[in-house]
Amino acid sequence: MTPRERVLTVFEHEEPDAVPKWLGASPELLQKAQDELALEDEEALRERIGDDFRRVFPIYVGPELPPLPEGVTSRTPFGIERIGMGYGQPTSHPLADATLAEIHAYPWPDPDWMDVSGIRAEAGRWGGRYAILGGEWAPFWHDAIDLLGMENLYLKMYDEPAVVDAVMQHVMCYYLQVSRRTFDAAADAIDIFFIGNDLGSQNGPLLSPTFFDRFLMPHISRLIDLGHAYGLKVMLHCCGGFKPLIPALIDAGLDGIHAVQPSCTGMDLATLKAEFGDRLVFNGCIDSHHVLIEGTPESVREATRQVLEIMMPGGGFVAGASHDYVLPETLVANLVTMFDAIREFGQYGGAPRA
Repeated sequence: MTPRERVLTVFEHEEPDAVPKWLGASPELLQKAQDELALEDEEALRERIGDDFRRVFPIYVGPELPPLPEGVTSRTPFGIERIGMGYGQPTSHPLADATLAEIHAYPWPDPDWMDVSGIRAEAGRWGGRYAILGGEWAPFWHDAIDLLGMENLYLKMYDEPAVVDAVMQHVMCYYLQVSRRTFDAAADAIDIFFIGNDLGSQNGPLLSPTFFDRFLMPHISRLIDLGHAYGLKVMLHCCGGFKPLIPALIDAGLDGIHAVQPSCTGMDLATLKAEFGDRLVFNGCIDSHHVLIEGTPESVREATRQVLEIMMPGGGFVAGASHDYVLPETLVANLVTMFDAIREFGQYGGAPRA
């Protein structure tokens, strides 16, 4: 099978020739791995690892943005500047005390600022070999937290639900329009609509099922319906222990979950596989903290084997780390060992892998 055929077979909950692999890594780790393995570029690393996925993006062509101030690490499409490690934390919450009128008057980004015209060509450069991810990540929950402040957002869900609804509607309008334009331009070159919102903490969901159903699920359903309208599978990145929310996601038609953190409350792999494995693809599951960062190549190999033993039967599984980004403190040897172990132990019926 080609990598694309392998992935699409998994999404049909059938067993392919081998478990597909997913490489999610921080830019810092990608560069460190390229240097230590003496590889020419990121694509060479993905080929060495055996990553079965590739991803395409639109290009920002809007008004020229001011340079990031000193110490600021990133800026969201909604103008929130963040400071600190990785993507950092927001430096302000501009809509924390906003009225509905002020929310509607906020300078929301224009979907026309994202150029989708090159996406088909970008996907085509891999010649149909890999499963292609596309569409906007659409982290509307995180954007609402940035714009309102987390504690304030929770209080407004009780006291001013119309304010929360207005903020999320504006954020989602942008993401839906950019993704729709992406799919109008190149849906037949894309396989999976990949979206992301972290709904869980280490100890459980960040929202009760009641509030999740009221404030977040309608928007997640809109994203799922959009992807399905273009014939795409829809996969949600979600960190934390969010098992109580999974039935609602399945009922809405979600096809896959990434990256599945087994160290979080309620995320026991055997239980997830038994309860949901015939309806939901699980992507990830190999602990990126206690195994990849703290482990040795020997312990990584054994932990990977154990995860595959649980998650492989019946298909519906993509193997990779339990976090969106494998962090730069991870040993390259551990990263390579994990993927080599997936290749070694992830064969179905002894079939040789392409």
